[in-house]
Amino acid sequence: MPWLRSFLTVALAAAFAPALFALDTQNAPAPTNPAVPGTLNYIEGSATMDGQPVGQTAVGSATLAPGQTISTRDGHVEVLLTPGVFFRLGQNSEAKMVSPGLTDTAVAVERGRAAVEVDQLFRQNDIHIVVDKVPVQLIKTGFYEFDAGRGSVMVFNGEAAVPKGDGHWTLVKSGHVLDVAEGAHLKPTGFNVSQAEQSGLYRWSSLRSDYLAEANNQLAGEYGAGYAPGWYWDPWMWDYTFLGPYPFYSPFGWGFYPFGWGGWGGLGWGGWYGPGFYGGGHLHYGHGTHMGGLGAAPHGPAGGFRGGAFRSGGEFGGFQGGGGFHGGGFGGRGR
Repeated sequence: MPWLRSFLTVALAAAFAPALFALDTQNAPAPTNPAVPGTLNYIEGSATMDGQPVGQTAVGSATLAPGQTISTRDGHVEVLLTPGVFFRLGQNSEAKMVSPGLTDTAVAVERGRAAVEVDQLFRQNDIHIVVDKVPVQLIKTGFYEFDAGRGSVMVFNGEAAVPKGDGHWTLVKSGHVLDVAEGAHLKPTGFNVSQAEQSGLYRWSSLRSDYLAEANNQLAGEYGAGYAPGWYWDPWMWDYTFLGPYPFYSPFGWGFYPFGWGGWGGLGWGGWYGPGFYGGGHLHYGHGTHMGGLGAAPHGPAGGFRGGAFRSGGEFGGFQGGGGFHGGGFGGRGR
């Protein structure tokens, strides 16, 4: 089980903690710029950015600007979106950055398949994955896959909103897939989640989430009061990981710690990976902070679609002023 494996990982980390944290994190190599939406976070195999080859040296420093593309052949690429949201490109695939804003984030899957792991969303976040010119908003934490060839969105867990084109929206919930091809107005249908979890992209995403959780475990104890949740560079694993405001499990079951997590056992790390997190147990943070009786962390933005993501005359046609999942309608004409 993922939580058991994570518990054992933490136990081993505790045993070797003095050697691990003896490394000089202040002087370890790190990117010169902070992570922003569009930052390359992992590259496996061959990949190109605007047609130019990119490798591991680009991780943490290269960033997709609006209109730039990232492509793969026999490999995978992971790109950071807003804090807690990871975009992953499958083999023989291509994606284009549409908008890298913190409150207006959009990536178009142009070819092949892509996946998105959403670990944190705020009310202000508008995250869209465009497939077949249809902007799909991710409105809950979870895991999603997109297929440009089929023109579809597959929701393993979470919830997505797809515009119908008449001021209404189709909600795609956990365990459902929707063909969003232009002109299609079909209803979401169920799919075999267990079978879909055997795909290469899903398994690769699960492994990446595992590694990111391990990086989080390495760093969480190093930070305490004065640090804000967000992307943090792990010099040992050479990528950014996410440290949130509260403990949570990724969609794959891997545990992530908040800042200043205190204690190597008991009600500390051991308690987090046991049933206490969901069973109302006590969770202890460092620096004297104490939280008791915490149940499942709240997920997702309260709003849904909001205007401004795709303005009048935009490439994908879209939403402006007051338009949105809970608001008005479409604005302007797309190309």
